[in-house]
Amino acid sequence: MDIKKLEQFLKDNNQPKFRMGQIKKAVFQDGVPSFSDITTLSKDLRETLEKEMKILSFDVEKVLIAKNKQSMKALLRLEDGSLIETVLISPISDSWSACISCQVGCQMGCRFCATGKMGFKRNLIAEEITDQILFWKQYLKNNNIPGSFSNIVYMGMGEPFNNWDEVSLSIRNLIDPDLFGFGSRSISVSTAGIAEGIERMAQEFPQVNLAISLHFATDEKRGDFMPINKKDNLESLRMALRKYFELTKRKVFLEYVMLEGTNDSPNDAFNLAKYIKSIGKLQLLHVNLIRYNTTSDPPAGGLTPSSRIRTERFRAELERYGIPVTIRKSLGEEIQGACGQLAGE
Repeated sequence: MDIKKLEQFLKDNNQPKFRMGQIKKAVFQDGVPSFSDITTLSKDLRETLEKEMKILSFDVEKVLIAKNKQSMKALLRLEDGSLIETVLISPISDSWSACISCQVGCQMGCRFCATGKMGFKRNLIAEEITDQILFWKQYLKNNNIPGSFSNIVYMGMGEPFNNWDEVSLSIRNLIDPDLFGFGSRSISVSTAGIAEGIERMAQEFPQVNLAISLHFATDEKRGDFMPINKKDNLESLRMALRKYFELTKRKVFLEYVMLEGTNDSPNDAFNLAKYIKSIGKLQLLHVNLIRYNTTSDPPAGGLTPSSRIRTERFRAELERYGIPVTIRKSLGEEIQGACGQLAGE
C-alpha cells in the first residue's frame, strides 16, 4: 500500500490524524483486504478510499496449492504488466513463512536457476515487495487457514543486494511497529554472494538473518555455474564474512544445492569443509544441503538432483569434518515454487 499517497489523501480530505493509525492497524496487522471492510471508518470515507486507492499494488493472476497444503504459490501481475511470483510455505505445523521477490527476473544468471534464465527486467519498489506480505496475510485470513505468520525470506525472484535501496526500505517497513511489526530476526536475506552487500547489511540490519548461496567450494566450479564468482570470488566472500561476524556475531547459513555428479563427491565435501574452516568462526556457520529442484523437463543442461543416498553421504562427510550441516526439507516443488524454480509463469 502506498503510505505517502494515503497520508496525502487523508490530509486533503481534512481527516483527523488518528484515521491513519486506524487504517494502518486494519491493513498491516489485521490483514483487511479492502477499505470497505475497515469498520472503524465512516461509510462515506470507506467508499471514497475504495474509489481513490488500492491496498495492493498488483493483481493476483492465480494461486497454486500443493496437495499436502504445506506450500502455495501466487502469480502476481504488476501495474506495468510484469509478472512476479511469491511463495508461502509451512515447514512447521501452524507456522507460515513467505518467500518474497525483489526483482522482475534476475541479473545473476546462475545456470541452475529458472529465474536467472528469465533475464532481468526491473527492480521492484518497496511497496511492491511488502505488498506480497499483505497479500499472504489477506489470503490466510480470507480462506480461514490456521497458523501464524512467522518468517519472511528474501529468497524469491531477484538478488536483494542488486536492489538494496528498495529492499532496505521494505525491511524497515516490515520491522516498523506501526506497520507490520515483524522482529528483525524473523527476516532473512539470501544473496548469491555480493561481498559489498553483505557488509552493508551487517551495518544497517545486524539482527536480520543472512543466507549465502555458496553451492561450490572452488572458484573453478563456482565460476562455471555462477557468473557472480568472477567479481565476488570465494576469497572476497571469506573476507566479507569475517567482517560480518565482527559486526554482528550472528550465524550465517550457507546454501548448497546438490547436483548429481557435479558437486556431491567426497572430494567436494572435503573442499567445502576446508573452505568453511578457513573462514573461521565455525560455530557461526551452518550448511543447508538442498537437493536440486529441476527447472525444466528434460532437465536443463543435464543437471539432475543428487540421489538421497549421495546427499546423505555428503552430509555424513561434512559431519566427519566437524561442519554443522542439515539436509533442508524442500517444499513447493510440486507447484514449481521451490528454490530456483520461480520464473513468473
